[in-house]
Amino acid sequence: MDYTQILLRPVITEKATMKREENKFAFLVHPDANKIEIKKAVEAAFKVTVTGVNVVNKKPSVRVRNRRVSHVSGWRKAYVTVAAGQKIEFFEGV
Repeated sequence: MDYTQILLRPVITEKATMKREENKFAFLVHPDANKIEIKKAVEAAFKVTVTGVNVVNKKPSVRVRNRRVSHVSGWRKAYVTVAAGQKIEFFEGV
């Protein structure tokens, strides 16, 4: 897979913003991507050195409200640790 297919979008939340101080950046990634593919995709896309990748999986779930059943899709999120002294400029303007 190409890195444009692996990295779906960046995660901009309060927790992800606080992690940026530790050189950790969060991305929503393709559900079939593994840690090695995610590392190569971030290195190719942003020209940085990745030292670690942590992955979080959220399973799809069902919600029931007032006898209505809705399905919430799952997702896969990756926290990517970048080498000390390096930044991803994409996040600097946010």
